[in-house]
Amino acid sequence: MKISDDLEKLLPFGYLFLIVMGILKDSIYYYQFGINILRYSTIMDVLISPIAEFTSNPIILGAIIILFLVHFYLPSFLAKNKDLAFVKRSFELKSTEALSPEETKSYYNSIAIKSLILFLLSFFLGYGMAGGYFTKKKLKENKLDYSYQMDFNEGESKNVFVIGNNSLYYFYFVKGDKKVKITPLAAIKNIELVENRMID
Repeated sequence: MKISDDLEKLLPFGYLFLIVMGILKDSIYYYQFGINILRYSTIMDVLISPIAEFTSNPIILGAIIILFLVHFYLPSFLAKNKDLAFVKRSFELKSTEALSPEETKSYYNSIAIKSLILFLLSFFLGYGMAGGYFTKKKLKENKLDYSYQMDFNEGESKNVFVIGNNSLYYFYFVKGDKKVKITPLAAIKNIELVENRMID
């Protein structure tokens, strides 16, 4: 089943949805550290947030590609297997006997779109909440891995755990200090990955 006109019209709204999800994910994640990330973000940070999220890890990127491919072919799968009990139950399918071929295609496309939205919503919300929660838990238990060395323009160097960054700022914890630090990129001379070090 090829992509229909109604799906093509939804593509711009799809990217807008991803942008909103990226903002929501970052807001939930950084809020757990007392940071209003939107105050420190540029328009470009907001626009590329979903792309940056998808490409942050090869496993995540692979999973997202598979997710989109599965949902691309989902309408034709549903059309071919609409009479199977588990398919009917899983997607709450209704009878399409009274629908025209075009209406049937739109019906299955709408199910695929709703399913994709649900998966993406779960991914972004879950990633934001879980990421912040487990980082705070490790901080409280003194189990953060301060695996980066941050060299500042003034000549000072610190071992840090990087919470995240955007085009303007780094957000991090310094070894021995449980208060989050926010530093402009312009103030940092260099940041490098060093041998894993755990808090004693």
